[in-house]
Amino acid sequence: MQHTETHADQPPSHPSPYRPGGGGGRVASDRYRQSLEVCEAFAGLEPGFGRFDLLLLVKRAGRDAGFTPKMIQLVEYYLTVFTRDIDWEEGRPIVYQSLSKTALDLGVSERQVQKLEKQLFDLGAIGYVDSGNCKRFGQRDPTTGALLWAFGVDLSPLAHLRAELEAKLHEKELYNRAWHETKRQVSWSRRQIRALMLEWREEEGVLAEQEPFERAYQGIAFQLRTHIRLEELRALLRRHKALLSELMLARGVGDAEREGASTPDPVATTTPKGSSTSARSCAHYNYTNQSFNICRRAAEGFQGSVAAGPAPEGPVSSSGAEHVTLRQVASIASDRFRGHLPIHLGSMGWAEVAEAADRLRRELGVSQASWGEACGVLGRSGAAICMLVTDRAALREEGPVRQPAAYFRGMVNRARGGELRLHDSVFGLIARQGPGAA
Repeated sequence: MQHTETHADQPPSHPSPYRPGGGGGRVASDRYRQSLEVCEAFAGLEPGFGRFDLLLLVKRAGRDAGFTPKMIQLVEYYLTVFTRDIDWEEGRPIVYQSLSKTALDLGVSERQVQKLEKQLFDLGAIGYVDSGNCKRFGQRDPTTGALLWAFGVDLSPLAHLRAELEAKLHEKELYNRAWHETKRQVSWSRRQIRALMLEWREEEGVLAEQEPFERAYQGIAFQLRTHIRLEELRALLRRHKALLSELMLARGVGDAEREGASTPDPVATTTPKGSSTSARSCAHYNYTNQSFNICRRAAEGFQGSVAAGPAPEGPVSSSGAEHVTLRQVASIASDRFRGHLPIHLGSMGWAEVAEAADRLRRELGVSQASWGEACGVLGRSGAAICMLVTDRAALREEGPVRQPAAYFRGMVNRARGGELRLHDSVFGLIARQGPGAA
């Protein structure tokens, strides 16, 4: 009887590169050879930077680094399901699940998985460790979980892309920051244009001179979406600025009224007891970002006083608004007040606070006349703080204010009599919120 001796084949300790005529393997292109070199050079991720940090970097860089959503999905599937932390510390993170199982898990065909892998390979994000027939299989140590040997998709080239991904992410963040800043400036210009047009109609009715400005504004007043490129958004901003300049010229709002408008300080410097008798009745208004604002031009001694500077009727006592900071305003603002503020509070100025207060006054039932009067007495910043305090008074749980408009007017009347202490109200709200609120 013939005896046949069999020997179990042992997997190679390391894969050998493609050899022509070897019965299988990939085309030995320059890209493939470079991929093998990168895989062989992998010595583990740096301490403090894990595989999930690498995945997050890929997701955040996204299309800017060449990764489509489908590619990111495959990378996430391979990295989270089939690799372990020990693979990224020593050895190589190789995914040896079969192509058909991957296709079934993702609900796609094997061909689609192959296309995604090829795109990742061309991007330099993965490599291959091939068996003789390109089948994928491997084995882990049952005790430590470390890979003993494996053939399949090698994810170690992804770690080699870390510096490039971080650079792409930095560029993306700079672009996004510039895009949002430009959008904010466009939105600000639109508010000013609308305010001036509304003011014009309220004072003089509908005139033929207004029609060209209305048509020009309608041509640029489309919704700002993220598909608009930064260059296009900047061109749109230039058109808004040009229209705003023409409208200001037509309304007689010249450089004299805009002088000092960019000064960010919200309140004029005053003594604790009262301002000089020769001070303007709209002292705070000199320190806002925009001189052509939502306060009515019809309010005498307000907007016109910035340019002409007529003598006030009487002394204006300090309201305490000069002691209130933007940080304190942001800390005590209600959710509905915050809804009218910029998304990034770090870029918020007093002009934005005043704009938010003007939009909120409609919800509180405060009339335009009362708002204009408050601006004339307290300045835009002080009026905005009054609106903030009124809003909080209407929202408090115990004894909420039932008539916010009357409450707001009462604060203005107290300010006119020199009895208003806004800083005390603000500090009291901060104290109720607890330590760290300011």
